[in-house]
Amino acid sequence: MDAFTKRRIEKILDQYIDKKIPKHLRAEIQIHYKFRGNAVTLTQERPGYLPGNRLELPIAQFRLEEEEWKVYWKDSRDKWHFIDDIPPSSSFETQLKNVDENGIFWA
Repeated sequence: MDAFTKRRIEKILDQYIDKKIPKHLRAEIQIHYKFRGNAVTLTQERPGYLPGNRLELPIAQFRLEEEEWKVYWKDSRDKWHFIDDIPPSSSFETQLKNVDENGIFWA
């Protein structure tokens, strides 16, 4: 992924996170993203079951493959799987919208 694309994705995700989490909940729930090669992983951090403990939960992974973004989900064994129900798209925004609107991603 080139530097321009990475910067564009960062801007899109920063705006998305700003709108997704209400201001009064930002100390409790946070959304983070990480880049690794041609993949962007979206995670959610929230309070754990024990006081003072926090959990980081995977939401989705976006992979740029052959100039199209594909969406993956993570199983309990930490393995990522392609989601057949979300077709690849050249638009990152479309894939982010698909993840946002699909209830399987959010706890």
